[in-house]
Amino acid sequence: MRRSPKSAASRGARFRALAPICALALVLGAGPGVARAEGDWETTTESEAALRRGLAWLAANQGAEGNWESTDLGVVSMGALAFLAAGHEPGIGRYGPNVDRALNYVLRSAKPSGLLNVGDPQRDMYNHGLSTFVLGQANGMTNDPRVGPALDRALRLIANTQCGDGGWDYRAKSQSHGHDLSLAVMQAKALRSAVDSGLEVPPEVIESAIRDVREHYSAAGGQRRASEVDQQKVNGQFTYGKGGDGGTVAMAAAGVVCLQEFGQYDDWRIAKSMEAVVRGINDQKPQNHNGQVPFDGYTLYYVGQALYQVGGATWTENYPKLRDLLVKSQVVDAKDARRDGCWHSGGHLGGRPGELYGTAVACFILAIPNRYLPILQEGKIDSLRTKFQAKGP
Repeated sequence: MRRSPKSAASRGARFRALAPICALALVLGAGPGVARAEGDWETTTESEAALRRGLAWLAANQGAEGNWESTDLGVVSMGALAFLAAGHEPGIGRYGPNVDRALNYVLRSAKPSGLLNVGDPQRDMYNHGLSTFVLGQANGMTNDPRVGPALDRALRLIANTQCGDGGWDYRAKSQSHGHDLSLAVMQAKALRSAVDSGLEVPPEVIESAIRDVREHYSAAGGQRRASEVDQQKVNGQFTYGKGGDGGTVAMAAAGVVCLQEFGQYDDWRIAKSMEAVVRGINDQKPQNHNGQVPFDGYTLYYVGQALYQVGGATWTENYPKLRDLLVKSQVVDAKDARRDGCWHSGGHLGGRPGELYGTAVACFILAIPNRYLPILQEGKIDSLRTKFQAKGP
């Protein structure tokens, strides 16, 4: 999907083509601050085998509908993302049909408004944000003519449902205040997929979202309202709410991902929150193939991306720990195809959907070193940093 430039006079305006900027911005072959080291240290024989086993589980248990017995479009999209991250494009190669079936289920379930949710309206923006992100990645890897229009509608819905404070609610409607950081990060990744696909988001949407994300940072000792200079003197991290509640590893990583996606690479809050992420990784204990992913599926998804985006020593020192934890926790049971190669998400998602999400996220994390996804092929995009750096507090 490539469009002629158009003026974004309002938040609901169409996203416009940004191919020249993207062409200058993309640095193929490495993530921010990350270079492939000699000897391919990022992968091991065991991790590559675990990835193959996980993909085989996803393929064997997908079903004819392509949705792994789940009606959550975001979870189904994660199944597609696992294959895409491992380099399997729709209709091409061993797992091409599996990608096709998953994307088909998502695309035919899209509503005329662009909304990618067919279940509980309270899950509107969770499913929508995650599905839109995956469609954006697919759009950068395939020429499927259905993906571009669906992505365009989905992105416009995100812009139209942004709340007055820059966040988003659970339901697909604009209100005075958004709900929490877990919703903002879903939309951040979806909006960034627009850039990866050669589209631009109306600047005011990004600027408002950046302000909202920063308001979810909380300094230790009740110093949330202190000056930035004073906040930098103490520990702190991104939290679920704006009052400092919900200071989890998941939210620390989610805030980092948000700011990185919007080009705020030098924001001091990133390093502060990454301290909490690294502590969380070091607190994880190896499992004996019980199927439980490190943390839970949701947390793991953002922890892996935060490590990769920050790069440098943070990536080289901590990704192998996360990788090896995944290898040691994967179910290995050659006698049972419904279990062999899977992981469980844990958290609030159980049953077959929990196995789908846990396995898909684990495969995505193990496949990151391949750098097949458009969002993993980028360096720091200075055009984003320059455009939005001065807009936040």
